[in-house]
Amino acid sequence: MKKNLFILSVVFFLFISCQKDNKISQNAVRMQNFVQNIALYSHKFNPNFIIIPQNGVELSFVNTNIEEGIAPYINNIDGIGVEELFYNGNVAKEDERLYMLQKLKTTLKIMVSDFVLDNANIQDAVLKSKNEGFISFPRSAENYDYRLIPTNITDENNFNIQKLADAKNYLYLINSDNFSDKQTMITSIAATNYDIIIIDLFFDKTAFTADEIQNLKLKANGGSRLVIAYISIGSAENYRYYWQKGWKIGNPSWIKKKYEGYDDEFWVEFWNQEWQNIIFGNDNSYLKKIIDANFDGVYLDNVEAYYFLEKNY
Repeated sequence: MKKNLFILSVVFFLFISCQKDNKISQNAVRMQNFVQNIALYSHKFNPNFIIIPQNGVELSFVNTNIEEGIAPYINNIDGIGVEELFYNGNVAKEDERLYMLQKLKTTLKIMVSDFVLDNANIQDAVLKSKNEGFISFPRSAENYDYRLIPTNITDENNFNIQKLADAKNYLYLINSDNFSDKQTMITSIAATNYDIIIIDLFFDKTAFTADEIQNLKLKANGGSRLVIAYISIGSAENYRYYWQKGWKIGNPSWIKKKYEGYDDEFWVEFWNQEWQNIIFGNDNSYLKKIIDANFDGVYLDNVEAYYFLEKNY
C-alpha cells in the first residue's frame, strides 16, 4: 500500500546517501529490468498497454544518477506517479525529485498525488502541479488512504482520452472500504468525468470483470477515458489471492522484510523467479489477470523496493 510521510522521507534519504553504493546500483538495475520485462510481456497482448511506475523517479537515470543522463528504462514506461511532491501534510520542502521530473516531463506523463492536510491548500497543490505540466490528485486529510471520490475535478472535459499524454486529471481510488459492494463502486465511478481511473483489480477479493472495466471507460459526459490497475511489484500483501498459508518472513525465502507501517505487507526479493512468476509471464500471473480484465495499463507500486533491500545483498 502507500507509504506514510516518515517512510517517504527515509526513502529519499537512503537514495541520496546510498546512490553510489554497488549493492544499491545492482538492485536498481534489477528493478529497471523487472519493469521493462513487465512492459514487454504486456505489450505482446496489447501494444498500447500503459506502464506507470510509482515513485522511484531516480530509476529513470543511468545508475540512478541524474548527472549520467536518462536511462533507456524510460522507453518502456509511459508515465511516473509521485507521492507528496509539493505537499506532505504541510508544504513540502524543496524536493530533488522535482528537478528530476523536470528532466522527464517532456517524455513522460507525471502524475502527482500530494497529501494536503489543510483543505485551503488543495488549490495551491493543483496549481503547483499544473505550472509544471503535471496532472494531480491532491488527497485531503480524510482521503489519505485513497478511498474517496472528490467532487471537484481539475480541467474537467468531455474529450476522448486515448493515451496517457491526453489526460488532464485522474482519480486514484485503490481502497474500496467506502463502498458497500462492487456495483456501488462501479456506479459511483461511472458518474464521474475523470480522464483516468486508477483502481485495484479486486473489490474485496472479487476481481472486476472485463465488461465492468469496459463500462468504466466511458465518462458520464460521454467522453472516453483510461482505466489503470494498481499492483504492488516490490512487496507481497498477505490478503492477495496468491498468498499461501504458512507464508511469513523467510518462508518462502524471497519474503525478506516487514514493511514498516503496514502489518499485512512485506518487502520481497523482487528479482526472485518465483515472485516474478506471480507478477507476470504466465496465464495465472497477476498481470495476465489485469490484461484479461480489460484494463488499459498498470500502476506499479513499490518499485523503490530496490533500496529497502540493500542489506545482505
